[in-house]
Amino acid sequence: MKNKIATIYEKAERFAEITKIAIMGGNINRAKKCLGLAERLFETGSSETKGVISHVYVFSISSFMELRHCTISNLFPKALKAEYIKQISASGV
Repeated sequence: MKNKIATIYEKAERFAEITKIAIMGGNINRAKKCLGLAERLFETGSSETKGVISHVYVFSISSFMELRHCTISNLFPKALKAEYIKQISASGV
């Protein structure tokens, strides 16, 4: 197995996949923990981290929710929910 160094973007994408798997599997507690961790990273991280959480993680989760017609936006913590609403508003949905 090759030793691959994952970029911050790849890590955020993988983290989003883990969150989506938890949602699809009905493991809401795990999904809430993932979203809570993303919220902490968004609030306390560097500007790069905040950008990645917004543009990769939140975008991936919100796109997933929209495609599957999920109504789980109430799971989003405060700051992530604001980012989610910004993305929905910007897309014209």
